[in-house]
Amino acid sequence: MRALHHPDLASVDLATLLGALADPVRLSVVRQLARSGGVVCGKFEALSEVSMSTLSHHLKVLREAGVLRVTPNGSFRRHELRADEIDDRFPGLLPAVAANLGIVERVGAPA
Repeated sequence: MRALHHPDLASVDLATLLGALADPVRLSVVRQLARSGGVVCGKFEALSEVSMSTLSHHLKVLREAGVLRVTPNGSFRRHELRADEIDDRFPGLLPAVAANLGIVERVGAPA
């Protein structure tokens, strides 16, 4: 399985991150990742809304904007939010997004 590029969040600007979050399908992915901690590719709830190829595009946009990290998990890939890293770069942003999505957990915020 080919390694994927994950940007250093120091090189990601706020407009890029917000642009990645400005789509309902991508917000659905972020909501599920925030609740679950991580999802294997074929298990995304968004697959009930879009095709696998469209979901792959949305996951790529989120990964390239630094929102998620993809790691090999057997023959699958596991997707996880980069919550701590995002909170270091943009304090309070991910918890605000999570709160707007109705997620109770304090994603990316210190416990």
